[in-house]
Amino acid sequence: MAGKRIPKKERQRLLKEKLKEDPFLTDEELTEMFNVSIQTIRLDRLELGIPELRQRIKKVAEKNYTKVRSIGGTEIVGELVDLSLGKNGISILETNTDMAFEKTNIIRGHHIFSQAETLAMAVIDADVALTGVANIKYKKPVYAGQKLIAKAQVTRVRSNKYFVHVFTYVGQEQVFRGKFILVSVDQEL
Repeated sequence: MAGKRIPKKERQRLLKEKLKEDPFLTDEELTEMFNVSIQTIRLDRLELGIPELRQRIKKVAEKNYTKVRSIGGTEIVGELVDLSLGKNGISILETNTDMAFEKTNIIRGHHIFSQAETLAMAVIDADVALTGVANIKYKKPVYAGQKLIAKAQVTRVRSNKYFVHVFTYVGQEQVFRGKFILVSVDQEL
């Protein structure tokens, strides 16, 4: 779409369409798509009653938190933006300098792990679960200010064990991989 300017009405129609397809597009990404200033995008969103990215993520996440059974919604690290209980889920974590080492600005590993582990727990269809095994690999450093997108997939269920793979990305690049075995302790309570 970059290049020639699109008339306002058409741009706004396309803007609504794009955000319906992907509600997580930033104003900066929309600016590039439509070849207009960030102020133009913000004015278009305001006129159309479309909230900023943070509010859009929160709205989608709120719907998903009610589905989670194994942990409390407030215990999930990141915003739960997609959840199909017993199958898969996606969470987004906006990193900041409080999560990073001062000297390098690299995000501390426990934040990345916590996002992955809590997402793995959120996707399983159990009332109470604990992490039995975690096989993890940090593939690339993550810097403060980068957005982490974690995608979890339940790969197998055997008795009271749930096998969940979580892959975390910054943009299209994989930065973390976790394979979890979560144990449902429902029967023991």
